[in-house]
Amino acid sequence: LTVVFVGDGAPSGNYGYTNSGYSVYEEENERLTESLRNKVSAIKSLSIEIGTEVKNQNKMLSEMDNDFDSTGGLLGATMGRLRTLSRGSQTKLLCYMMLFSLFVFFVIYWIIKLR
Repeated sequence: LTVVFVGDGAPSGNYGYTNSGYSVYEEENERLTESLRNKVSAIKSLSIEIGTEVKNQNKMLSEMDNDFDSTGGLLGATMGRLRTLSRGSQTKLLCYMMLFSLFVFFVIYWIIKLR
């Protein structure tokens, strides 16, 4: 290890540069700090956008839940009417409706198959 002295007896190298008040390490540290600040800012804005999206999705899910509840009520009422219809003397009419539905289904199936 050899040390070269410059002028007033101070060794050459980074030691002379640090005495000037601002070193290469401080410049690098400032650059890295600024880079980190930019990354933190980007992550903050991204997390705010994610939070907004989550709120919107929760609102849509709540609306869908309400829609499904109302649809379930409507379907329950329809099933109740069908039970009432099947218990009454109109079972013959219900059988005719089922047979007609099957006939229409097979006609449509046959038309599609011919194409």
